[in-house]
Amino acid sequence: MSDKVSSVGALTAIVAMTPAGVIGLNGDMPWRLSSDLRRFKKLTLGGVLIMGRKTYDSIGRPLPGRQTVVITRQDEWSADGVHRAKSPEEALEVAAELAGSAKNGAYVVGGAEIYRQLMPSCEKVFLTRVLSQVQGDTHLDLDLSGFDIVEQTRIPASDRDDVPTEFVKLRRKKSVRH
Repeated sequence: MSDKVSSVGALTAIVAMTPAGVIGLNGDMPWRLSSDLRRFKKLTLGGVLIMGRKTYDSIGRPLPGRQTVVITRQDEWSADGVHRAKSPEEALEVAAELAGSAKNGAYVVGGAEIYRQLMPSCEKVFLTRVLSQVQGDTHLDLDLSGFDIVEQTRIPASDRDDVPTEFVKLRRKKSVRH
């Protein structure tokens, strides 16, 4: 996959999750975080979003100002304005083709299985740590030991954010070869 990743540039994962690994409930996010949605838009505008079909279905449409690649094994699946890929490898190929017209790189945005498959190819992670004990039916076990924190900001709960969060920017550690 590394050749495909290099042609897309630095692949970045964007994920919001609780410390217990909750990322979803009934096909949606189990919190309301306006600041996180604004951050997501700012980071991804002009880029290529790579996601699974269930994540796309929960959003329900292509997001304006971004190109969308949906990974699904369902041959009959299609959506206007969306590129379909049958595998993570194919999604990277499609994202690489789109990267020429994208201004802002490629982003892995969910769900749990897509994160699991593409996280080894990600150079950066933008994590929203949702500081809550909310219940969920979708969990992610994210090993970030191969990353260094380069920036961290605490966001308090407010009338537009249900719970406090931390915005964490991580970059993959460079391996030292002897």
